[in-house]
Amino acid sequence: MIRSGAADVVIAGGVDASVNDLVITGFAQIRALSTHTDEPQRASRPFDGGRDGFVLAEGAGVVVLESEAHARARGAEILGAVAGGAITSDANDIVAADPAMQRRVMQKALSSAGLEAGDIGFVHAHATSTPVGDRLEGQAISAIFGTDIPVTSTKGHTGHLLGGAGALAAVVVLKALRTGQLPGTLNVTTVDPEVNLNVVTEQVHQLADQGPRAGLVNAFGFGGHSVALVITAS
Repeated sequence: MIRSGAADVVIAGGVDASVNDLVITGFAQIRALSTHTDEPQRASRPFDGGRDGFVLAEGAGVVVLESEAHARARGAEILGAVAGGAITSDANDIVAADPAMQRRVMQKALSSAGLEAGDIGFVHAHATSTPVGDRLEGQAISAIFGTDIPVTSTKGHTGHLLGGAGALAAVVVLKALRTGQLPGTLNVTTVDPEVNLNVVTEQVHQLADQGPRAGLVNAFGFGGHSVALVITAS
């Protein structure tokens, strides 16, 4: 909308409030939820070898988007830029995504931003702590970026916010680019070898001062909806 001139400023974000009996029962029926009820604080463990499902949570993320010219004209503090993005839908399976389509959405996002894989400094994965989902996404990420790029998922901290997850992840990436500090993936004891990624497991990962100043955000949904955003530092 902004690039086409249809709007000067857009408030964009995502929110979900789905912690209720109906939603919990539905996800339990398809065995998507973690059963680590003896240690609820460690139940959400993206990329960990012992993960067994996600933890349903509620929350939101909101950002103000505007053209650079408009932001500078009003003296706004520019936190970063959405350099590019893409969306795909594979309708492959209700829970098991198609890794080829996940690779495609990341490639399309890079092309949209005019960047190469080597221009990305880190990835905020969708990684919800499900056995199949984390493995497939890990394979897709490594196919595009290799196995050395730092990868994190903050769902170990927050649980899965469903419709709010991608927006909150974008906020996390903006903050990481601004501070040079990438939050680690909580509750990882041993990274699943089938994931084959450089998963950030320390509390905070210091980004290289002279490294790429861009991050990629993945946000995937049930039924094969896939979104990837490339965010760059201001």
